[in-house]
Amino acid sequence: MTVGPSVPSRLRALLLGALGAVVPLGALLPAPAAAESVLEQVAKTGEVLMVGPSDIPPFIRLGAKGEPEGYAVDVARRIDRQLKAELGRQVQIRFVPVDNAAAMVEAVASGKAALACGVPFSWERDRVVDFSLPIGLSGLRLLSRSGTLDGSPASLAGRSIAVVEGSIGQDALTGLQPKARAVSFPTVALAVTALEQNKVAGVLGDSNVLAGLRQQRRINGLALVPETPYLTYGVGCIVPENNSTVLNVVNLAIAGLFQGYLEGRPEAVASVDAWLGPKGVLAVPTDRVRAFFQAVLLSREGLILGSPSGASPR
Repeated sequence: MTVGPSVPSRLRALLLGALGAVVPLGALLPAPAAAESVLEQVAKTGEVLMVGPSDIPPFIRLGAKGEPEGYAVDVARRIDRQLKAELGRQVQIRFVPVDNAAAMVEAVASGKAALACGVPFSWERDRVVDFSLPIGLSGLRLLSRSGTLDGSPASLAGRSIAVVEGSIGQDALTGLQPKARAVSFPTVALAVTALEQNKVAGVLGDSNVLAGLRQQRRINGLALVPETPYLTYGVGCIVPENNSTVLNVVNLAIAGLFQGYLEGRPEAVASVDAWLGPKGVLAVPTDRVRAFFQAVLLSREGLILGSPSGASPR
């Protein structure tokens, strides 16, 4: 697939296996018939439509050439390889940008897309999509100028707090402090820009993404508060409901990545450390990353991986 001259360069992206164009979500094909599973669709077409915001580091961001990159993209590449192994044919994952997590969930729940990764778990979302094993942990915190807000609910009273439309933060703000003034934005990037411009006192949102944007933009003088998140949750991949066959493939790919990291396999370590590790975007200590991966695998089953020189898809 080629990129036409009318497509802006920042909207060029990776068919996680070949270069192709990012298209508007509304241009996607109608949802497949209910009787046909996602895996059956993939076997027939050789393509998986993956949705996500393009500005939520460390999970997804656009690289220098407009291609998506990030921890969620590396996980998707693993899923791509696992699908090829399961189906015995070429498969490519096409990335389509959407504004926020709520739009990701809606696209997958409606069947317009088959996959999204880097999605914060909530029980409400779990009613309409199926979540994979968690690929990470995050929580709800406030990004604000250092020394202005301590993150306590009392400190939010009467203050303008930016939230993303349809986000966990938007739902939680009233419960945290009904006297806070919520200011809604379609994307977390725009919310952080409003904070930079002193239009709001803070941004309530996913602490990993807020930390990623602060690091990416090299913004000084901003702090994440409180030290303990208001709410902690897993972050995973989602597929349309009642598609256990494709969810099994997704979970195998995630488990394979975790097992490879724990065994010190270079490709797996590089995929994780670039985004989560001590020298990555989030700068999480290695022992904490390992402890999380071990805990996830202990809840299921460890894997015996093939030789790195072999054809193992994991």
